[in-house]
Amino acid sequence: MQLRGDQLAVHLERELSPVYAVYGDEPLLVIEAADAIRAAARQRGFDERQVLTALPGFNWIELSQAAGNLSLFGGRTLIDLRLPTGKPGREGSAALQAYCARPSPDTLLLVTLPELDWTEEKAAWLKALGDAGVLLKLNAPKLNELPAWIAGRLRHQNQTAEPDALRFIAERVEGNLLAAHQEILKLGLLHPPGALSLHDVQQAVLNVARYDLDGLREALLAGDAGRLTRTLEGLEQEGEAPPLVLWAITEEIRALAIVKAGQASNKPIDMLFKEARVWGPRQTPFRRALQRLETATVQSALADAARIDRLVKGIGNGDIWNEFVRLGLKLCATQ
Repeated sequence: MQLRGDQLAVHLERELSPVYAVYGDEPLLVIEAADAIRAAARQRGFDERQVLTALPGFNWIELSQAAGNLSLFGGRTLIDLRLPTGKPGREGSAALQAYCARPSPDTLLLVTLPELDWTEEKAAWLKALGDAGVLLKLNAPKLNELPAWIAGRLRHQNQTAEPDALRFIAERVEGNLLAAHQEILKLGLLHPPGALSLHDVQQAVLNVARYDLDGLREALLAGDAGRLTRTLEGLEQEGEAPPLVLWAITEEIRALAIVKAGQASNKPIDMLFKEARVWGPRQTPFRRALQRLETATVQSALADAARIDRLVKGIGNGDIWNEFVRLGLKLCATQ
């Protein structure tokens, strides 16, 4: 069974499954969900807890041994299995599938993992975990969803904030959900329950955004000029290497050029995505970018990227970061 994060609390009030697998790209949400499952297990008599960390070289026999080691006092056991790599390997895959085929009524298996790629999400061992219990995929909210997420967190501490204040927090903590959580808790300490003004928030919230190349590529495909310029400024301030920034931008431009050229030859879009190495969830924003950008714009952007590459190598004059902004804004334009 697959659950969303917002369904977990209701599920735990109603029942407790024998197996849970919690994974996603946001560690804060994974940690909180795992804590909630552990708390629910304690309330239902799972008093013993055994922690296993499956690093390379882990002996998977320990999983079956943990399931078979019943307490002398009749308590039930929570097996807390951490899989930091997200890849159990052949032996681990077999062990997990064997456990899920015959889960013990006296044990509860909680598996916590990092973000999984699309191949691992289709793996037999993850399917076995879902068939035996619950899969919980927890990804960070997108930028446009972040104000609502922040508002929900504020409601838990009996506070509200006007839309401008919520957007202000979202922009300051972009890409850093743990920092968002900390800033929200700080607002609860600094201000009593009730409404928070934009001024209250501005005085309390730090600029703790975490900028990365993935965020830059997302902004580029979305045509979000504001986010793109903020991300480039953040990357520059954090000392990101210009060649890596150029690589991230150029990868998107080349993929767009490949697909645009193929569309002109009436090739199937799925074939073109394969040629351009555009996989999974990335295809949706990529399709929007294709509709938004003209072929001439993409070709011109490729030429600009080549010119910036020469600047990076010390050939020619100009400010590299200003050129990144110009190139990015060109790709944020509409037809």
